Order: sequence, then C-alpha cells, then structure tokens
Amino acid sequence: MTETADTQRVQTQLPDLEITLPARAENVAVVRHAVGGLGEVLEVDDQTLSDIKLAVTEACTNVVVHAYPQAEGPMGLRASVNDRRLHLVVLDRGRGIVPRPDSPGLGLGLPLIATLAESLELGTGEGEETEVRMTFDLGAPAAGPGGLQ
Repeated sequence: MTETADTQRVQTQLPDLEITLPARAENVAVVRHAVGGLGEVLEVDDQTLSDIKLAVTEACTNVVVHAYPQAEGPMGLRASVNDRRLHLVVLDRGRGIVPRPDSPGLGLGLPLIATLAESLELGTGEGEETEVRMTFDLGAPAAGPGGLQ
C-alpha cells in the first residue's frame, strides 16, 4: 500500500481530544494546557486561543466548585474540529447545574463563556452527564513562518 503526499484527515466518530481527570483544582490547568496545545497544532490565532482557554478554564472551574459537593468525581473534556470550528464539551457526573446559595464564586462563569464562544449550550449527555457545550470559530490558520495551510 502506498501513501500519497496529499493524505486527507481520517474522519471518525471519535473526538480529536478527550481527557477525563479527577475534578480537582490542579487539573483545571492540565485541561487548559491540553486545549492550548490543540490550538497551537491547529494554528489558532493568539486572541482566539486565549478566549478558548479562558472559556475552558471557567467551565472546568465550575465542575470543580459545583459538581461534587460531598465527594470527588470525574471531569471530562471532548474536543472535535470540523470546518475550522472547535466544538468543546466539558462534562461531569455531578449534581447538574442548579442554583447554589452558598456559592463561593461570583456567578460570572457561564455568562463569560457565552461572551467568548460562538455558541454555548447546557445539557445532559447520553449517560446523564452534565454538559457545557461550546463552539468557537477558528478562522483561517494563523500565518506563521513555514506554517502549513
């Protein structure tokens, strides 16, 4: 079997990036770093990548602070790219998105994500996970020295 220089990306049902970690504060930085690496590979411009990383940080922080009040549970991220659109899902198996009168935060996380992302949806996954779904327009690849386009 021969390979051609014009190899196309294989289309699969699997996400381009998938991470599941314990919902701990230190793991928010791990997820942010992974998304940053994906953005660099995709040649996303600095401002858009900064917005994406901030939105992911907010969504993951919400999981850490709100999802598991009595114990620790999983925090997941799925990322898929389609036609220069990045689809991100931050998910947990916690108590869902419900008002919390003793919240330690200011309640600005979801409104901030809505401002940064092209779209924001809150929902429930197939396994009853709480999902925060975000879409970002990646625009044209950032022009860099020797960059592929």
